[in-house]
Amino acid sequence: MSYFSYKLIHYLGIFLLIAVVGLALGRRSVLDGEDPLRRRWNALHGTALFIILLGGFGLMARIGVAHGEPFPGWLWVKFGIWALLAGTLLAARRWPSRSLALVGLIPLLAVLAGWVAFRKPF
Repeated sequence: MSYFSYKLIHYLGIFLLIAVVGLALGRRSVLDGEDPLRRRWNALHGTALFIILLGGFGLMARIGVAHGEPFPGWLWVKFGIWALLAGTLLAARRWPSRSLALVGLIPLLAVLAGWVAFRKPF
């Protein structure tokens, strides 16, 4: 597959993740654990994270990150941001009063991840 195809897959996962988390946090019943669609929200969240990783690893192969070599620093930052995004629904359920802050944090993390990928500062 081409670089462009992997980038589209990666972006699809990012947009899906932001949409799913935003919609899930907008439904108070998701945070209370009483939502009948809770399993579907979790499944979509996991699917979005998988798509992000799939596209990201494809992009790594296309830009020349060699197999078996240590990852560059900017890539570790991207993994950290991905881990934070992966925990957003769990954090919202643990601290429902802070769910609005998470809604604001998610786009900021996505922009930070894009900046790190574009600039590769370290």
